Amino acid sequence: MSDDFVADLRARSEIYWEKHPFQQAMLAGKLAPEQLRGFVANRWYYQKSLPLKDGALIGNCPVPEVRRKWLERIVYHDGPGDGTGGLADWLRLCDAVGLTREEVLDERHVVAGTRFAVDAYVTFCRTAPWYAAVASSLTELFAPDLMRQRIAAFREYYPWIDADGLAYFEKRCVQAPRESSFALDVVTTHCVTPDQKQAACDALTLKCQVLWAMLDAVDYAYRERG
Repeated sequence: MSDDFVADLRARSEIYWEKHPFQQAMLAGKLAPEQLRGFVANRWYYQKSLPLKDGALIGNCPVPEVRRKWLERIVYHDGPGDGTGGLADWLRLCDAVGLTREEVLDERHVVAGTRFAVDAYVTFCRTAPWYAAVASSLTELFAPDLMRQRIAAFREYYPWIDADGLAYFEKRCVQAPRESSFALDVVTTHCVTPDQKQAACDALTLKCQVLWAMLDAVDYAYRERG
């Protein structure tokens, strides 16, 4: 494993969304209920698109062992049955912040910037080299600490949110390191040329920009409701 390559990948976290003003306001307990609901409703559009981007990645990947392992991500989000999996956990968060299932599932609160950013990410994973799509998932290298901070902030500053709704974040604290470890092994194994390594780094930057753009869109749409 190239230390320089891994260091370059990790350096792409400079624009990871934990540094976004909206995210910082969330962690400081400064968001109004309507702003939090806007975030959760918009993030649903991203969550429900993850199995689509993972399916696109699998369809492009020529390596059987990677396909088999990556399939676990789809099962994780969709669950083995109705009412299970990451998507079901996110819907329980929607319940906990006071959103109805109807208004979440019909996407009435999803703003144009969120939709554009997420759709662009799915398209990237469908059309980019498969190893670049894998690299784009490496934002999970930075996620667990943010998840733990978010759980603590929700419990301290937003006691009106039912604690049962935090299950998604609690599970990601465990699952994200496992997924990122495998993805990092795949990227460092299969990205061997300078062009491949550059494509992987650029893909991770793109993913960070997607997440940042989503928060930009939500922040702008809900700023006056704070």
